[in-house]
Amino acid sequence: MKALILAGGRGKRLNERSADINKCMIPVKGKPVLEYSLECASQTEVDEIVLVVGYRAEEIINTYGIRYRDKRIRYVIQWERKGLVHAIECAREAIAGDDFLLLLGDEVLVNPRHQAMIDEFKRGEQFIICGVLTVEDKEQIKRTYTLIHDDNHIIYRLVEKPRHPFNHYMGTGDCVFNNGIFDYIELTPIHHERKEKELPDLIQCAIDDGKSVKSFIICDRYANINSEDDIRLAEKILSP
Repeated sequence: MKALILAGGRGKRLNERSADINKCMIPVKGKPVLEYSLECASQTEVDEIVLVVGYRAEEIINTYGIRYRDKRIRYVIQWERKGLVHAIECAREAIAGDDFLLLLGDEVLVNPRHQAMIDEFKRGEQFIICGVLTVEDKEQIKRTYTLIHDDNHIIYRLVEKPRHPFNHYMGTGDCVFNNGIFDYIELTPIHHERKEKELPDLIQCAIDDGKSVKSFIICDRYANINSEDDIRLAEKILSP
């Protein structure tokens, strides 16, 4: 199994903060936010980290080189910034037929459980496991996705950026995928507003085709860095 970390974004909503820096290199509590995902990947059994880079790619490559702790890093260039699903597609050759753990390079998780999620994936016959958490403030869910699942945590529906969240489950970008997910990229619709393919829609294509997808509580608290408020939230949840 490999780890796939997506770190190609410009971060336009961060304005001047990301004008000359990849947003994944913005410091949070003294280190680039990307390093939190690298730490999570390095603490699992994956044998290689595939890092998709794009905007200001040289800064990331020069900072981390070809190894992080005991894990080899392989770089993939996303020449066009066309969203997360396109970034996954760019990494197809580097993943080389393996199943993979997906992480985002602009997120922070408190008490992450990535190895436990991999173990759950290997125990069952799931095609995908989606990392989620429960939140008290439903407003946070409007920025990612939520889901409908049964008592066994089998997911039937993902709802991207719900206007009126109907439960307390908040989806993250952290998932474990069977390599067959690449077959569903071509089938994934282009979002009518963002004009790119969205991760929940990719997963929903697999669900609609009869694949088993399960939810898993991946962490206690979560922040995805897209704004100054997100940076403040990340620093808050990381404080003792």
